Amino acid sequence: MATSEEKAHKKQIWSSNVTAVVSISLVLFMLGLLGLTLLYANALSGYVKENIGFTIYMKNEAKEVDILQFQKFLDASEFVVSTDYISEEQAAEQLQQVLGEDFVGFMGYNPLKRSIDVKIKSSYSTSDGIVDIKSDLLKNPLIYEIDYPVDLIRVINRNVRKAGIVILVFCGLLSLIAISLVNNNIRLSVYSKRFIINSMKLVGATQSFIRKPFVVEGVLRGLIGSFVANALLAGVIYLASQNIPELFGLEDIEIVFTLFGVVLLLGLIISFLSTTFAVRKYLRLNADELYY
Repeated sequence: MATSEEKAHKKQIWSSNVTAVVSISLVLFMLGLLGLTLLYANALSGYVKENIGFTIYMKNEAKEVDILQFQKFLDASEFVVSTDYISEEQAAEQLQQVLGEDFVGFMGYNPLKRSIDVKIKSSYSTSDGIVDIKSDLLKNPLIYEIDYPVDLIRVINRNVRKAGIVILVFCGLLSLIAISLVNNNIRLSVYSKRFIINSMKLVGATQSFIRKPFVVEGVLRGLIGSFVANALLAGVIYLASQNIPELFGLEDIEIVFTLFGVVLLLGLIISFLSTTFAVRKYLRLNADELYY
């Protein structure tokens, strides 16, 4: 029957292993999120840019059939993601909802023009790109005016570049911190068993024999932590795909599984190296140095 001391020792070991697995899982999850951010940074930037387009206002004398034909021409253009035709009545309803009152009844007529909202591809979402598109489109006699948020586009492009630099620097620093945290946690776990290592040395066990169970245990912790981290990442990807389906497509499955593989590999490598170096340290210490 196990004594109270043995039970306490087993509980301490179990608690140490759980703490190590949890810390590895959280660190790998954090690194996975950073990797996911880098992988989808361009897609996210494109998603933001493609939600900023311009509005084409049509002349009053333009025929409905000609406007719809022009919309089909836009849909077939290489720079267009989508178009949305807004009639005079729809424009009046939208403005009425914003103002909260019937301005058409007050004025006696509808002053709003028919328009087409155009969403363009991210590669064309630059000030110069939109200026070129605007110049070409204004040659069409159906168009009265083209309105586009040039200042907003400049701000977004500038901020996207800044955000990219910040993310890269942040990823580098956080990766170093994360690896250090896992390494320290594993070293503490091995430190709690330093007297066991010394006892095995005293009975004549070789260094490889002593190191093997610790390394296997460390790799197992890394494997479990990797699976937990990947499960959390899968949850994040699922939630993100539900809210922003434009960012995740079937073609991205290979990228996602590659990320999972990298997280698994990192978990195994970090755990293996940290455990190996930690055990090596205590193999070189004599009995007196174990107390410090």
